[in-house]
Amino acid sequence: MKKMEQLELDAHRKEIAADMRGLLEKYRAIFGWDIPEIDQGSADKLILAAMHKALDDISM
Repeated sequence: MKKMEQLELDAHRKEIAADMRGLLEKYRAIFGWDIPEIDQGSADKLILAAMHKALDDISM
């Protein structure tokens, strides 16, 4: 049987993913405003790396 915490997380997994996509979109827009001829793939990699770093910093 799954632990209660895992069940609760599973219930909110789609919401968490949607929030993360929203953050990516937010920072895509900011990059787009600052750099009109942006390489979106490179920008996405930078944004996602920064998001991973921020999550790592939070979990410490």
